[in-house]
Formats: sequence, structure tokens, C-alpha cells
Amino acid sequence: MRTVRSVLPMQTAKAGYIVISAVLGLLGIFLMRQPDVSTAAVGTAAGVLLVIFGIIRLIGYFSRDLYRLAFQFDLAVGILLLILGIILLTKPQDLLHFLCVVTGMYVTADGLMKLQTAHDAHRFGIASWWMILAAALLTSAAGVCLLVRPAQSVRIGMQLFGAVLLAEGLLNLLTVLVTVKIVRNQKPDIIDIDCEEEIK
Repeated sequence: MRTVRSVLPMQTAKAGYIVISAVLGLLGIFLMRQPDVSTAAVGTAAGVLLVIFGIIRLIGYFSRDLYRLAFQFDLAVGILLLILGIILLTKPQDLLHFLCVVTGMYVTADGLMKLQTAHDAHRFGIASWWMILAAALLTSAAGVCLLVRPAQSVRIGMQLFGAVLLAEGLLNLLTVLVTVKIVRNQKPDIIDIDCEEEIK
């Protein structure tokens, strides 16, 4: 007899994605409007967010949602976010140059990976796949801009960093809302003993 897989990890990951994506977006808007905020404070906040988001992405990877789209790259990405978050929490005052370069690389890579997610969603017949595609292109472009001009000035760097956070938050929010489908009473990805015996 097959046992029913718990949907709690998927619900946790989906809710976490939504909350963190919203927080990233709000932080991005705040930095765009208030770029003179302390870099140390932003570094600490960013470090905490990265650690939490890294944990959420790891939960998402191991939750095995129905489509396997939103969380398909989250093992490596979750570990990377944890490492970056710990580094930022260790030296938040050295934020701007380090964070702009590293965040630019991460966001560009995440945007490119989400292009594949959009393509896979299209293959699955998900009608809103193009929204992920558009957000992924926008986010990749923002990440490249952050890499090309990481810190011409603290003010401009903070505004650009805020714009990138906003784009990344929007991309992750769209991805999780469009592709994560939680089905109650979902069965585990194993062949039960009875079926194996029948095949034999």
C-alpha cells in the first residue's frame, strides 16, 4: 500500500518563496528611494535574507513539487545563498563592491536558469510561462548592469542594487506562483511493493 506524501515541505517552500520575494521587492524599492542608508545595515539585512532564502530553497528542492520547475536548481543555489549570507553577516560593512559583484553574478545566473524554467513551463502547457520568460530576461539584464557598473558611487550603487533586488523578487514570485502546484494526497515517487511483485 502506498503512503501519502506530506505536502508540508511544499507549502513551507512556497510560502517562504512568496514572503522572501515580497521582502526583496520591498527592500529594493526602499533602496531605490533611500540610497543613502548605511551600507552596514543593508549588508546585515541582506545577509539575513540570503541565509533564510537559502534554507527555503533547499526545502523547496527536497519537497518534490508536482511540476519540478520552480525548485529544480535549488540545491546548488540554496547552498550558494547560505555561503554568501554568512559572508555578509561576517563583514557587513564591506557590502557595496562585494555585494554588487556577487549579486550581479547570482542574479544573472538565476535569470538565465529561469529561462529554462519558462521553456519547461511552456512544454508543460502552463499558460503563464511567458511571464516567467519576461521577468527572467529583465532580471538577467539588471544583473549584467550591476556587474558592468557595480559602484560608480555609493548612491548610484545602492539604487542599482535596489532595482536588482526588485527584479529578483518579482522573478521568484512569478515563478513560484505560476509553476508550483500543490496536490493533496500526492503519492511518493516510488513504486510500491505490490506493483513490483505484479511486474515480476
